[in-house]
Amino acid sequence: MLFAFICKDKPGHLNVRMETRPAHLEHLNKLNAEGTLKIAGPFLDAEGKPNGSLVIVDAADIDAARALAEADPYAKAGLFESVDVKPYNWVFNNPEA
Repeated sequence: MLFAFICKDKPGHLNVRMETRPAHLEHLNKLNAEGTLKIAGPFLDAEGKPNGSLVIVDAADIDAARALAEADPYAKAGLFESVDVKPYNWVFNNPEA
């Protein structure tokens, strides 16, 4: 089942995002190699700077999805003000449909 992580950065934490980015990318690359990661990328503010993240993963259930969200180095570094984990139905342009 697919789950979307809708993550909002804490204001004034761009430095945390940039410092943690290499570990975050390593984490996502691992999930991608395992076939768990489906989509990932940052939300951007009006100036084009990242201020949140959208990550979509394949997980057995919502508890497994939450565990993946909590394992993200960005989450561990305290970057996020909030993280919503929601079941997701990929209808259009799903390459696996």
